[in-house]
Amino acid sequence: MNRAELADFLRRGRARLTPSDVGLTPGARRRTPGLRREEVAQLAGMSVDYYTRLEQSRGPRPSRQMLTALARALRLTDAAHDHLFHLAGEEPPRRETASAHVRPGLLLILDRLYDTPAQLVNDCGEVLAQNAMAKALVGDMMSRPRHERNLVRRFFLDPAARSLFPEEDREPHGRSHVASLRAVTAARPDDPEPAELVAELRSASREFALLWDEHEVSVRDRATKRFQHPLVGLLELDCEVMLSHEHHHLLVVHTARPGTESHERLQLLRVVGLQDMTPQQAVG
Repeated sequence: MNRAELADFLRRGRARLTPSDVGLTPGARRRTPGLRREEVAQLAGMSVDYYTRLEQSRGPRPSRQMLTALARALRLTDAAHDHLFHLAGEEPPRRETASAHVRPGLLLILDRLYDTPAQLVNDCGEVLAQNAMAKALVGDMMSRPRHERNLVRRFFLDPAARSLFPEEDREPHGRSHVASLRAVTAARPDDPEPAELVAELRSASREFALLWDEHEVSVRDRATKRFQHPLVGLLELDCEVMLSHEHHHLLVVHTARPGTESHERLQLLRVVGLQDMTPQQAVG
């Protein structure tokens, strides 16, 4: 427990708020900005003496319940909430579910990537949004029912979803899917979504079950992927993965190195667009 840093963090968090921010009346004129110590103590359901000792770097280590109450009282963001736990020497609680809501800022970034395939997926593999180039590359996932938008499910259960990968690349691609999903299930053990997906695929796909039993773990990261596209031919693309920690969302962007044949074919794909793509060709 870092008492000095914790005390400073609490003081600054208190100074940042006004009574109106937390539903309190301003009352008499204040000598300093921010909430009073007794107001934070009231909001957190603790004694003023205990809170004062925390701000003076001489209090005992707060319980996890007390830290949660302080985070709520100080209106902390998720990142600040986790930081508070770290300062007190505690592991932050897991956030057990992945939101399907996509922040407008991420959608704006997606739309700006007009000349390269990009899509937003959650950490279980469900596609949440695509730009036009991603639809041209892997098919229009958003036109499908939600159950059919999961990249991991489609890779193991739909032969058409595997057809855009060269045969020799399919085993490592499937292995990567399984290792990533295992990491998600370990991080969110009480979330039914990844657990149900694993149970379904273990029952329906012998390949998935065998890979699952190998207990490999990884997270989605940058890689080079090859796509055997039916219109423009073989594409070798660099895959970059950017993570939004708040909602377990991933922005996956595929680019081709300038001057390569794949770059020329990607430009051709931009011209061809969606005109000859069919929903059956959607892949991960």
